[in-house]
Amino acid sequence: MVDAASNGDGKMSLTAKVIVGLVAGIILGLAINILGLNPAGGFVDTYITNGLFHVVGKMFVNALKMMVVPLVLFSLICGVCGIGDIKTLGRVGSKSFALYILTTAVAIAVAITIASISGIGTGMQMAADTAFSGREAPPLSQVLIDIIPNNPVNALSEGEMLQIIFFAILMGVCILMVGKEAKKVVELVEVLNEIMMKMVTLIMEIAPYAVFCLIAKAMANLGLGLFVELIGYVVVLIGILLVHLFVVIPTILKVFSGLNIVTFMKKARNMQVFAFSTASSNATIPVTLRTVTERMGVKNSVGSFTVPFGATINMDGTAIMQGVATVFIANIYGIDLGVGGFLTVILMAVLASIGTAGVPGVGLIMLSMVFAQVGLPLEGIGLILGVDRLLDMVRTAVNVTGDAAVSCIVAKSEGKLDESVFNDPSAGIVAHVEIDHDAEQELADIAKG
Repeated sequence: MVDAASNGDGKMSLTAKVIVGLVAGIILGLAINILGLNPAGGFVDTYITNGLFHVVGKMFVNALKMMVVPLVLFSLICGVCGIGDIKTLGRVGSKSFALYILTTAVAIAVAITIASISGIGTGMQMAADTAFSGREAPPLSQVLIDIIPNNPVNALSEGEMLQIIFFAILMGVCILMVGKEAKKVVELVEVLNEIMMKMVTLIMEIAPYAVFCLIAKAMANLGLGLFVELIGYVVVLIGILLVHLFVVIPTILKVFSGLNIVTFMKKARNMQVFAFSTASSNATIPVTLRTVTERMGVKNSVGSFTVPFGATINMDGTAIMQGVATVFIANIYGIDLGVGGFLTVILMAVLASIGTAGVPGVGLIMLSMVFAQVGLPLEGIGLILGVDRLLDMVRTAVNVTGDAAVSCIVAKSEGKLDESVFNDPSAGIVAHVEIDHDAEQELADIAKG
């Protein structure tokens, strides 16, 4: 059996390298902050944390985002063609949707229950450091209308994920309807999809250094000072997020699929680290898709649908934040929401996860919607803005784990999960990129004519 920390020949695997970069970044970032080496405008601030670290981190995140649209488009078209049956596609979509909504509802219910028992915020008198004005979310009817792009090229250029998903599914269905005449188109899209996956593998080579820079900058700028004031909120929220990550999601996976929880969590580590570093489910799509297909054995026909769909509507971590923040702010302002108020929060969180799908800054939009609905002051959100950036990183790791779990459940139910790959600890491990020199020579010969 090959150790997941190596590729079998003694070399450290990508996952191990990324975790080392994460830990080193945390240590260095906290050291810079605690020692006061990062004053605004100083050398370290200008050239290191907001210079080198910022540039390397942003370049890596942009590289991942660069892959999202073409990867989702080509992979989803291949997936629909691979399913080969429109009825099966409908089953995959309905199962994914139901499971994502179920996990979101469970997440916020657990969050409200634990936060209420803990009594966080009771007796505190704090002034909001940051003014907050809520952004109006589009109504559900408009979201449904906007699913259909009036210009698919514009949807692709703007990265409108729901519109891209709709267009890709429609194109895949129409390719199936055309039949044999579209065979060359299918072959071309499959080759383009393979090229995109190779690009993801190549970009991941710089991941350990990029993760180090992203985390070091975040820790150097945030430090631990903010957590002292909001220690109760931070501890309870992170605690509930970890309960959902290590208890709720694995339990749902075990109940609905029977798959080994330990194996799943081990294979999800790399994806979770990427999500934590980028704090973006969309930016992590290439890594999540690669993890569920190559590491966990989910067929591309399922994973190419469930992963981008989950990155758009699955908001377990955000729902947990809403539940904890609602209890926290209500206790600070001495407002008793009662059972009815908390039930409203649960319902609003579930509906908002659909109604605000794909909207930038969705977490705070959803929270402002919930606060307005139950009568909590919006300025209370200003109390938690300072620590939200780091907590968002944890929330994103929870979200992508949910995406992977649902992908495995749906794939298992459809007979689209290769359990030999899932149970193989070394499946899909990337140690280093190897160039196929024979293929390289063939391309050179072709270019010469």
